[in-house]
Amino acid sequence: MNQLLEKILALKEKLKESTLIVAHFYQKDEVYALADFTGDSLELAKKSYNSPHKNIVFCGVGFMGQSVKILSPEKRVYMPKVACCAMARMIDDISFDKSIKYLNDYGIKNEDILPVAYINCSAEVKAKVGQMDGFICTSANAGEIMNEAIKKNKKIFFIPDKCLGQNIANKMGKTSCIINDGVNPKDVDIICYDGFCSVHQLFSLDDIEFYKEKYPDILIISHPECDPKVVNNSDFVGSTSQMIKYIKTIDKNQKIAVATEFNLVNRMRKENTYVLSSSKPECPTMNETTLQDVYDILNTIDKKEDSIREIFLDEDIIKYANKALSKML
Repeated sequence: MNQLLEKILALKEKLKESTLIVAHFYQKDEVYALADFTGDSLELAKKSYNSPHKNIVFCGVGFMGQSVKILSPEKRVYMPKVACCAMARMIDDISFDKSIKYLNDYGIKNEDILPVAYINCSAEVKAKVGQMDGFICTSANAGEIMNEAIKKNKKIFFIPDKCLGQNIANKMGKTSCIINDGVNPKDVDIICYDGFCSVHQLFSLDDIEFYKEKYPDILIISHPECDPKVVNNSDFVGSTSQMIKYIKTIDKNQKIAVATEFNLVNRMRKENTYVLSSSKPECPTMNETTLQDVYDILNTIDKKEDSIREIFLDEDIIKYANKALSKML
């Protein structure tokens, strides 16, 4: 065991009554292994929210740490590395307002719009959604949340991931379009913002055809952030936690190709498992967090020092974002 890891474990033991370390499935193996709890964004939000610990060390990306702070403003939330999800950066409060105006210009009034936001967005955008009485969802519960939203009999504006929005619409038998694609938004059920996950965009129908030709009986497993063509030709589609549970039920001799982030696939199962991509689908921002970052933040907590890696949000942002997030929980 190297000296840095020994120092981290010593601090972790010292702070165990006050500090919980959580890590997303996409984190590097060495960071993932240190966490007290691991999971997808929904699992981590719930665990952090329900935890008695006053300090949460969140190994993930910025919007995830913000979500914990929104749900538990009394807790101190730290991120060893405040990395920013590329998808979350594709929409901010200004582009949200512009999108609503775009819909207004087509004759859709604000009171007839119901925003549904994937959790992969900033606290400011979540607050905008809360102000319009909208919903937040994760990939694990997107279908359930959308079913609730549809009952409101309003025009659904799904942000920011167009692929997740389209895939949900297809599964529900609803029509959809991408904003600014020339389609009149009044003619469809679900309007999707033009955002996407840079990792899940790497997977293509060509990749599926390649593996199917090489291994005719292979099972294709994909994340709903993938292109609808990939999703429509998959044997199973689910969030990270749902894929893990599904893969555990599959015989080890069964070949599988998985369309999601490399670190997760690499840990799922070693036998007869392939990544559905010709390149390594590794999330650059999820992989920014290092052992040194974890040590530094634990040391900061131990010494009771201030840190630029602690999450702070305005009260109004917390108020309205909490309204939307609490609906999900």
